[in-house]
Amino acid sequence: MPTVYLWLTGFVLLMALATFATTLRKATPYGRHLEGQSVRTLPSRLAWLIFASPEWFAFVGTFVWFANEPSVTQWLLLGLWQLHYTHRAILYPLRMRGHASGFPLSGVIFGFIFNCLNGYINAFAVTHAAHLTADWLADPRFVIGAALAAFGWVVNFQSDSILIGLRADGSTGYKVPHGGMFRYVSAANYFGEIVMWCGWALMCWTYAGAVFAIFTIANLAPRALSHHRWYLSRFPDYPKARKALIPYVL
Repeated sequence: MPTVYLWLTGFVLLMALATFATTLRKATPYGRHLEGQSVRTLPSRLAWLIFASPEWFAFVGTFVWFANEPSVTQWLLLGLWQLHYTHRAILYPLRMRGHASGFPLSGVIFGFIFNCLNGYINAFAVTHAAHLTADWLADPRFVIGAALAAFGWVVNFQSDSILIGLRADGSTGYKVPHGGMFRYVSAANYFGEIVMWCGWALMCWTYAGAVFAIFTIANLAPRALSHHRWYLSRFPDYPKARKALIPYVL
């Protein structure tokens, strides 16, 4: 693998470690954790579009630039990535309700940089991975990874829909979500996203995929713990049996 790819992958790993160390001490100030804090923000829909869209453009641009007679497996991975980020960067923000608090400008800048790098290294890894031939579709790592990714995506989508539905009446405050994986954990959407990207890492079997999974855990696990503590402090009748992120465990 070219040196630039390895250096950038290592840099993204360092970003993951730094993010974990930072968010473990204090939740990133957006959403419910922005209350009472004075920070410069952008409207949430615009912020999501700006910082999430590079994943779409960086991946497809890198894929087109470097792919040389891509296999059906590589085309499939491209399609799955693009479908997810069409939803995450465009459709999801349009579905938001009541996000008047905005999103910190510092977070938008960090997210934009990370997503540019992450889209590039993952696409580069997919186009240069010699094992991603048509035969890889039958490999147990791909089959299990695809099943995990699909399960995680469904959980994430369902959980987002439940959260958005809490504001269907036009309200802007926070409520206790119920149903789906929220029966078991406070951060069901984060649980789904972590499972999805762990599945992606297994499907691709690349360094970049593994680093993205690590970053996702480093970013979302501490925030899930903060969410759980927030719910317990705000709602006296909050279900005590729920865990923060992993059913019955954490």
